[in-house]
Amino acid sequence: MPSHPLRVAVVCSSNQNRSMEAHNILSKRGFDVRSFGTGSHVKLPGPSPDKPNVYDFKTTYEQMYNDLVRKDKELYTQNGILHMLDRNKRIKAKPERFQLCKDKFDLVITCEERVYDQVLEDLNSREQETLQPVHVINVDIQDNHEEATLGAFLICELCQCIQHTDDMENEIDELLQEFEDKSNRPFLHTVCFY
Repeated sequence: MPSHPLRVAVVCSSNQNRSMEAHNILSKRGFDVRSFGTGSHVKLPGPSPDKPNVYDFKTTYEQMYNDLVRKDKELYTQNGILHMLDRNKRIKAKPERFQLCKDKFDLVITCEERVYDQVLEDLNSREQETLQPVHVINVDIQDNHEEATLGAFLICELCQCIQHTDDMENEIDELLQEFEDKSNRPFLHTVCFY
């Protein structure tokens, strides 16, 4: 078992739904967790698929919330976006980009394959200093509220199992295979080094 709580990063595209739901649940379970997005901008659904609401990563959840209330409170209440932003602003002030964070994690969990590829590209482009391993795991989670909740509980269960292994480096592949079988979802796994 690791001597310290697992340092976990959960990463999706905009640091709004999937990563924040997992961040919320993991922090309530006592994990040292942060959440991120990998996109160049934060995108939230708009009045139609071709008109998303696009924000800079410096925009706070509070500012996004107020902007959407001003634009169409009924629409964004109905589709759950205001509820999601309300949850987010209770967890942290604003979304963060993974590529700008230099903190080290034991585990980076991504919520879609494109994000997994972006995280690997970023980690592999960094200068290796300590050769400390970081396990990058992808769990495909559809970007909707229900799937984000189910995915967050799956991520939490996975983190709890990894936290309680005696030898994470040697047991993780077997553990991931068990989770794949149980959840009927494919998992991707790569080890990078800091």
